[in-house]
Amino acid sequence: MLDESISRLRGDLTAFEAVPALGQVLPDALGRSHDPLGGSGDPSGRSGAVLGLTLPGRATAPFCPSETEGTIAVPADASFWQRVRRICGPGLLVAVGYMDPGNWATDIAAGSSYGFDLLFVVVAASLSAILLQSLALRLGIASGLDLAQACRERYRPVVNVPLWLMAEGAIVATDMAEVLGGALAIKLMIGLPLWAGILLTAFDMLLVVGLKGHGFRQVEAIIGALVATIALCLIIELLIVPPEISAVAAGLVPDLGRLGQQGALMIAIGIVGATVMPHNLYLHSSIVQTRDIATSFAARRSAIRAANVDSAGSLLIAMLLNGAILALAAGAFHANGHTSVAEIDDAYQLLSPATGAKAAAVFFGIALFASGQSSTFTGTIAGQVVLEGFFQLKIPCWQRRAITRLLAVAPALAGVIVIGDHGVSSMLVLSQIILSLQLPFAIWPLIWSASDGRVMKGLAASRLSVAAALVVFGVVSASDLWLLVDLVV
Repeated sequence: MLDESISRLRGDLTAFEAVPALGQVLPDALGRSHDPLGGSGDPSGRSGAVLGLTLPGRATAPFCPSETEGTIAVPADASFWQRVRRICGPGLLVAVGYMDPGNWATDIAAGSSYGFDLLFVVVAASLSAILLQSLALRLGIASGLDLAQACRERYRPVVNVPLWLMAEGAIVATDMAEVLGGALAIKLMIGLPLWAGILLTAFDMLLVVGLKGHGFRQVEAIIGALVATIALCLIIELLIVPPEISAVAAGLVPDLGRLGQQGALMIAIGIVGATVMPHNLYLHSSIVQTRDIATSFAARRSAIRAANVDSAGSLLIAMLLNGAILALAAGAFHANGHTSVAEIDDAYQLLSPATGAKAAAVFFGIALFASGQSSTFTGTIAGQVVLEGFFQLKIPCWQRRAITRLLAVAPALAGVIVIGDHGVSSMLVLSQIILSLQLPFAIWPLIWSASDGRVMKGLAASRLSVAAALVVFGVVSASDLWLLVDLVV
């Protein structure tokens, strides 16, 4: 029965690609012509146009994994650091997801409520992310499979369908955080109502359409610019509100007793969910394959080392930026008696009075807006990875983006209408808790795939790495169970 359901799903999505409803409605609404066969009569595969941008009727680069695989050459005779330079890029795409608005919400709540007490959680989560992403990139380079493809080969449909649904849920939860963060930044900077900002974020689909057919390096360059913008703004913020070094040092010392403070455990789990994102494991194992690497054992081993430099360096930057957000909240709010700043908009309004610098709020808003744009790219690619990997299905990337954004906009808009504008941070923290609850179901198949010598073609992860990953799996699972029991009881 499950096989029949998958066959029907494949048929439905194939039909959706062949006669895309969205591809007809959007061009008609804008007075554009469209090909009702999704581009079957056009060798370019076009299915219409939006604001002068052609809507492709098939999956295209740079967002479709199979269309970008092996498109960036890594010369076999290059030196190690030359290979690092050619391989660098995927780490940034993964890292930008670790500094999205969901991270802002949890870091601000942690800093304002507990000062630097939970800084060690940010560090521990980031180090766990470096380990898990290392396994993901190793899987992609060594085996030539992404995590979704490895699951399809390892498990039966009765397991793969739930894994796919949870991966899609993680992508939607992340996208909802981006929607809320982007809309909130628009509201704070130009005064647009939050509900209008949420609707406005839907137009990021135009970026996906506009980049069709371009190289993967261009996506990496855009992400690099977003990361640089966030970093510059937060550096300026810390120059305005310099943290106390002694308090930072004390916060870095692990102390599980601090999690016993009221509400601290939930925030800590939110930090883990915001830092180690399930869909990033699928994403990273796929996008490392955009590099054309020789198939020899030595070449693949060298590529794994170079990719680890890219990944660890990018994620360390993300860790520093998350720590900077928490430090900013601790220095500007907690130290001044504002210990209940749980909303990002409250933080924005209080930042200038608390620091005495009007520019502090401006740079805060710019950085928040930049952080809210990451899912336009990473969410689209990750969505294509899991759909193609689990079911060997491909749909046009703009359709993928439209589906994901619609599923994210609907609950975000409903939440704002029901709860009000001041419920944004609560929804952001909730989205990160959802990610944390789904995380074990991505870690487990990753560990077993990366440790399987047959799958990894002689480049299986070391016993130490596997043991450390199993510890992370156990800690995350136990924390999730602890939270569920705490919520029920």
